[in-house]
Amino acid sequence: MIESRETLQRAFERAFAGLRQGREASVPQLAPRDVGTITNVSNGIATVAGLPGVGFEELLLFPRGVSGIAFNIDDDEVGVVLLGEHWQVNAGDDVERTGRVMDVAVGDELLGRVVDPLGRPLDGGAPLDARERLPIERPAAAIMDRDPVTVPLQTGIKVIDALIPIGRGQRELILGDRQTGKTAIAIDTILNQRGKDVLCVYCAIGQRASVIAKAVAMLQQKGAMDYTVVVVAEGNDPPGLAYIAPYAATSIAEHFMERGRDVLIVYDDLTHHARAYRELSLLLRRPPGREAFPGDIFYIHSRLLERATHLRAELGGGSLTALPVIETEAQNISAYIPTNLISITDGQIYLSPVLFQLGVLPAVDVGMSVSRVGGKAQRAPYRAVAGDLKLAYAQFEELETFARFGARLDEANRKTIAHGRRIRACLQQPEFAPVAVPEQIALLLALTAGLFDDVPLERMTPAEMAVREAAAEIPPDVARRLDEADALSAADRAAIVDIARQALTGIPRAADRPGSSTEPGKVAGEKA
Repeated sequence: MIESRETLQRAFERAFAGLRQGREASVPQLAPRDVGTITNVSNGIATVAGLPGVGFEELLLFPRGVSGIAFNIDDDEVGVVLLGEHWQVNAGDDVERTGRVMDVAVGDELLGRVVDPLGRPLDGGAPLDARERLPIERPAAAIMDRDPVTVPLQTGIKVIDALIPIGRGQRELILGDRQTGKTAIAIDTILNQRGKDVLCVYCAIGQRASVIAKAVAMLQQKGAMDYTVVVVAEGNDPPGLAYIAPYAATSIAEHFMERGRDVLIVYDDLTHHARAYRELSLLLRRPPGREAFPGDIFYIHSRLLERATHLRAELGGGSLTALPVIETEAQNISAYIPTNLISITDGQIYLSPVLFQLGVLPAVDVGMSVSRVGGKAQRAPYRAVAGDLKLAYAQFEELETFARFGARLDEANRKTIAHGRRIRACLQQPEFAPVAVPEQIALLLALTAGLFDDVPLERMTPAEMAVREAAAEIPPDVARRLDEADALSAADRAAIVDIARQALTGIPRAADRPGSSTEPGKVAGEKA
């Protein structure tokens, strides 16, 4: 009994000695924290008091894993945009400062992933292990750090590559009414970047989950997710996530651009982004302006799109090409947000609901579309035919409108209409089927040479396919010069036209008689 008592006493002494040493070795440290209190919570926003030192757009931490961005800095309170569900926070909860702005994970780990604007995976995959993060709001490159746009970005869409060309580093707006094919053009452009050393970022803002799932499934089916990052803010997400989504996606794209890569980013669409910002601004009691949008709505889009550029070679020579999408209402492109984006971007592709209803797909209105930068980056074979093709198409559209009134046309005008109908038929193409550059050039040269003029309209599809298949016979040296030469030589042009002419020898020919054939997209009751 005595021995056990002594053993227990020694154990206590060792324990107390260890506690004494730990107490003597420990040095208490004070870590200051700025903690405020939620005074009010609304849909997507919260009002916080007790944070006098908070900075504009500083990241704040709320209970239950919700974060927010300081948006309104007033004397006695702070208006915060919540980046989570507002029902998860309550008045009286503590709010803690972080001392940093909102950032997002960047790097090659994001390729092939579907994430939200906070960098959280949405595809059921493993959590991201990104070693680098960038702020979502970053200043655009300085003017002296930029180079001119000189390299084309091929979309694989014939009418765009030929008549409304886009260059790497350009900002080209896609606008049109609902259900006119805006997203299809953006997805086609992403699909066409396979094998062209261009990385893509697709930013879905305010879209239905089913629409996003369909787009992601198409990218996976075509193998495009290997070089694509998808950033998603669904329609039922808080407006704060919809607001930061394009900025987070742009930071992800800039990471690749600053490492010398060519990047394409699609914002689908900025109409929902503007509405989310309007909702937040009205809830935060910022003064409304035109169409109830806040006065700085132009600024938030301009500072976003100014980040798209082509960097100088000394800075890596990377480029960021932006394709913002905007939805118009009743073909009104003079509304507030469309006119803002038209003035910010370097051109626009307008999709006409009238052409869409007539079956002219893609429904690009060539007369209302323009590219103010991409023409300088367009390949020489395109430049050789683009001017004549656009002029012939414009003349055709004017004569076609005139002919609907039953006017009698002379032989020259009838030929112009017949040629224009074949141009329109040849520029059509199905969804998710990009056309390679040699095939496009062969088709365009055949069009300008008039090889399709005596092909019946109902035979235009097989005739086009015959020319596209024959494009594989273009000699390798000619194909190389199509990419490298500054101008299309007469010999190369003649060689390609001869190949197209041989391909059309098996197509039945017939003189085009007014009213004898119906072209896709022809107006019912139209007369020639």
